[in-house]
Amino acid sequence: MPYSVLTNCPVCSHSLHVTKLQCPHCQTTIENTFTLSKIGSLSAEQLQFVETFLICRGNIKEVEKELGISYPTVRGKLNEIVSALTDDKSTPKRPQRDAKKVVSLLENGDITAEEAIQLLKDV
Repeated sequence: MPYSVLTNCPVCSHSLHVTKLQCPHCQTTIENTFTLSKIGSLSAEQLQFVETFLICRGNIKEVEKELGISYPTVRGKLNEIVSALTDDKSTPKRPQRDAKKVVSLLENGDITAEEAIQLLKDV
């Protein structure tokens, strides 16, 4: 059974580079330094989330239902993935206009007061 490609060193946590490819049919081997896609650097949990997000066609409500997590958790996971894919180590800040959206979600009963407070802290 093949293993998933490791992207970080298990000893020092620095990025690993793929240096060897081999054809399982004819045994041809190619050695060089190869790059992986940014998506390949996501953790297994992040890849599962991306898969669910895409299957739900980006509908956050559906992602919430499918994974059994709250709106702020979905947004947090999305922010983590965006940061990983853009090499931005800081969490992206939401624009001020999102504060109105948080209040609207709270008023509609889509999120709890605690979730609203957490979201507003991130704005």
